[in-house]
Amino acid sequence: MTNAPRLAALLLFAPALALGQAAPPPAAAPPPDAPATDRPGARRVLSLEEAVRTARAHQPQLRSARAATDAALARADQARAPLLPQLTGSAGLGRTTDNFAGKPGGASWGTSGTFDARAVLSQTLVDLGQVARWRAAGASADAQRATERATELDVVAGAQSAFFVARAAHALVRVARETLDNQEAHLRQVEAFVQVGTRPAIDLAQARADRATAQVQLVRAENSYENARALLAQAIGLDWPADIEPSDEAIAPVPGEDGPLAPLVAEASSARPELASLEAQRRAGARSLDAARAEWLPTLSAQTAVTDAGTRPDADGLNWSATLNLGWNLLEGGGSLARAREARANLAGVDAQEAALRTQITVDVDAARQGVQTARAAAGAADEALVNARERLRLAEGRYQAGAGSIIELGDAQVAATSAGAQVVQAEYDLASARARLLRALGRG
Repeated sequence: MTNAPRLAALLLFAPALALGQAAPPPAAAPPPDAPATDRPGARRVLSLEEAVRTARAHQPQLRSARAATDAALARADQARAPLLPQLTGSAGLGRTTDNFAGKPGGASWGTSGTFDARAVLSQTLVDLGQVARWRAAGASADAQRATERATELDVVAGAQSAFFVARAAHALVRVARETLDNQEAHLRQVEAFVQVGTRPAIDLAQARADRATAQVQLVRAENSYENARALLAQAIGLDWPADIEPSDEAIAPVPGEDGPLAPLVAEASSARPELASLEAQRRAGARSLDAARAEWLPTLSAQTAVTDAGTRPDADGLNWSATLNLGWNLLEGGGSLARAREARANLAGVDAQEAALRTQITVDVDAARQGVQTARAAAGAADEALVNARERLRLAEGRYQAGAGSIIELGDAQVAATSAGAQVVQAEYDLASARARLLRALGRG
């Protein structure tokens, strides 16, 4: 569920971005959540809420789960159908010979007309096995409905994760662009210093190399961002290419994220749809066991029919009949015993799955809660590191301009500043992703 490896790949270029951030960062760009019409050529800004809503409406995996639920409900209706009244009708019109053994005069190929029409109404009165199968199908439909809910939570978590990966990639593009702008400004400064002879020509060569490196890294950052946008569109069910970009927002703090573990585990145990699905599967298994046992019991049905028969439709006779049918399967080769054994084994499997799932829920909730706390602490440290790295860069820039510092000192300060900026992006991503995982572990969303 996490996309940390993908974000880590995006962050690989961060140290290289810092090969020349001489000037202070430029003025901030327009906020990414500003209306697209206020920024010429800008993409449509996608909020986190809109991304989740779009995923719920269009994500193919969720649509498939909904279709599976509809199919399960239809199977339940199919299992109920034999218990409801059945009405059938038939009619036939034909010609036939009347030859039979010993017929006076011998065989004849003469024919006579036949006409038959009937309507039959039947109703099952007692069939405990079919009743149990109907209830088992209904419980299976409940299990699939809970599975659909679990799929929805997975889709929402996937959309949130893809959103934050794209948001981080977008932030890294801004870091790369700011670095390139600073490299351009630094190159102009070095050119002026070299022209007046206050700096050696090697500094100019280094500044040009740093600018070229920053250009390459900006191209790579933009390509990574395009890939992240494509994955975001895929996660929320949009066709690609999609003219969207993520807004600069995060998940709000999750209620209880700072609290003890036990209440969160209790909430997850009551809300997780996977547990609800297993409970419905248990009910379905119990009904299947009832159905297997009921195969030894008799069935009772009633039938009434109206028939109209004769040699032709205008020469017929109308009749009515009523029948009570008792059926009893006395010997069927042990199939019902095998089906009962299968149902008991399935129930034992469900019990084992539930025990494993309850343990996994505790682990998931605890890991996500600790992940939030760790990420929040890391975010505070990353912010502080960025402030100090920028101050170091400012001082190094002043020393270089005054002739007291070297190009190496300035380059080291630039690497530290840009790396700190990338660490802030990473920390923001980690915190947002940890909260998304906690919401999924709790069954919220």
